[in-house]
Parts: sequence; C-alpha cells; structure tokens
Amino acid sequence: MHTALLIWNIVVSWTGIFTNIISDRDPKFTSALWTNLHQLFGTKLSFSTAYHPQTDGLAERMIQTLQDMARRFCAYGLEFKDCDGFNHDWCTLFPALELAYKISIHASTNQTPSILESGCNPQLPQDSLRKDLIEIHPTAASFKGMLYNARKHAVRCMEDSLHMLRKMG
Repeated sequence: MHTALLIWNIVVSWTGIFTNIISDRDPKFTSALWTNLHQLFGTKLSFSTAYHPQTDGLAERMIQTLQDMARRFCAYGLEFKDCDGFNHDWCTLFPALELAYKISIHASTNQTPSILESGCNPQLPQDSLRKDLIEIHPTAASFKGMLYNARKHAVRCMEDSLHMLRKMG
C-alpha cells in the first residue's frame, strides 16, 4: 500500500492516471492489490520478459541516463554555503538535476520532457532577471546563485552522461 500511496501522491496527482504501465514483475506490481487497482482505474499492466528488460528500450535508456547523471551529480560533491551559513548539499540541490533533465531536448523525441508533459518549458530564474532592482537582499542573491550553480552543474553532468552514452553506441 505504501508504494500505491507514493505513486498517487507523487505521480498521479501531477499527471493523472496512466493508460499503460510496463513493469519488471516486481512483487509490488504483481500483488492482488495492484492487479485490483489497475482494474479499477482501467490501466493496462504489461510485464517485461524476465531477464530481458529491453522490452521498453526508451525507458531503459532514460533510466540509464538518469542513473549516470545522478552518479555524476553526487560524485562531484557540489556544496554551496549561503550567506546565512547554511550548507546545501547534493541532496538539497537534487531538484536542479530533475529540472536540467526536464528542459533538455531528447534525441528520441526531439522535444523536452516538459513540453511533452505540459506543452511548455518552465520559466527559469535567469529568464526573468529584474534589472530594475537597485538593492537585492543578500539571502535572495545567494539563493539565486545556489540555484544557478546547481542547475549549471546538473546540465554539465547530463551532457557528460549523454556524451558517454553516445560513445557506447
């Protein structure tokens, strides 16, 4: 039930109910509870072949890219101390990695995930710089700097990851 609540709170509340899900036969998805939930919501549950996860190649490629991006993002040890002395580590800044992924054009679709999901890319802080502000609060400036540095680092990690995947074939 815990997994069902997580999916409801994190995924379904943002995107709605899926029409088709491809699963790797995890017991969480093969249980009577999940089978019943899929029937209730009209979701078709398809299973990949055991020991042959290439059933859904695009998903496997995406997962591989995300794993490599996350590994690079965490390994480089990005840490930022704001003007109040608070440290922001990779865990705090991880949403920047998600944002970098969502606004990057993907070769398989020639679109960004954000455009495919919602029809537009999110507006970024640097897209709406306020030049008319004379005095910027130091905490606001350090927060903006932290977000900018985290996103820049995330984009670099994603580019490195994609470059490595292209070399692998």
